[in-house]
Amino acid sequence: MKKKNLHYVIWKEGKYFVARSLEVEVASQGKTRREATGNLQEALELYFEDTDSAKTPVIESPQVESLSFSVNA
Repeated sequence: MKKKNLHYVIWKEGKYFVARSLEVEVASQGKTRREATGNLQEALELYFEDTDSAKTPVIESPQVESLSFSVNA
């Protein structure tokens, strides 16, 4: 079994924390940061059970940036 290291972001949305992987389109949530992270780890393990890891893109050292723009709201 190969070990994979992935990056994720986590934020609070209402009453829940949302954790989202940066390398693959997998996200999860929980009532606490720890629960959201644990749920994300479980979701990623299930995702990779059915995925050919050779086809998974490798993103090294992702950087989180921000943008400012105007919106007519």
